[in-house]
Amino acid sequence: MPDALLEKKSQNPLYRQLMRRLKNDIAAGAYPAGGRIPSEQVLCETYGVSRVTVRKAMLDLVQEGLLVRRQGKGTFVADVRLKRDLAHITSFTDACAATGRRASTRLIELKREPARPEDVERLAVAEGGEVIQLCRLRLSDEEPVMLEYNRFPAAYGFLEKESLSGSLYDLLRAHGLMPSRAIHDISLGHATPAVARHLLTAPGEALLLLDETVFDQQDRPLHTSRQWIRGDRFTFRI
Repeated sequence: MPDALLEKKSQNPLYRQLMRRLKNDIAAGAYPAGGRIPSEQVLCETYGVSRVTVRKAMLDLVQEGLLVRRQGKGTFVADVRLKRDLAHITSFTDACAATGRRASTRLIELKREPARPEDVERLAVAEGGEVIQLCRLRLSDEEPVMLEYNRFPAAYGFLEKESLSGSLYDLLRAHGLMPSRAIHDISLGHATPAVARHLLTAPGEALLLLDETVFDQQDRPLHTSRQWIRGDRFTFRI
């Protein structure tokens, strides 16, 4: 593969050139998350470089967290999905920032509606009362990751005056409401046509489904949330 050979006369070290080639291949999907990288010998022959160069490039990519080595099995592309630790109150915005990505939001719906029986139970709102429903599409580097439906007590009318484009937790804290703990229920769901349209996936596609109730420091319910999540782009640590 002559077109794959590196530029030996370049001032850019060969191992850095190889790192860039491998990064580009990973970004293009040639080596998917969890996929095995070719052996040192294959890389040497493909790019016309020595084993020393290949080992240096691979070591640096491992140290950057892009590759992982498994004893007796080889070198693999690291799982680069966004991760959220459910043991802590962490926003989608924070999860993106932790991996150097940019979170963004598309507001789908904001409305008041009559409280459902589950709202009365989970949000401690009165029967016959109202709740605020907020639906947002969350994106990481402009790629859709999750569609979230949040429900709040009607007393949180300040939500109707905010842009709602950033972290809801930061917004709640700015209004003196301190998220402290959450109850989670994770299951497997299948995309409805509406959900699939927003997440750019096929109807019926398997998705992660997270239901949670978030409480403040006085153990009062702040909001409930149902999140439809693309499992190829997001995962959880429990």
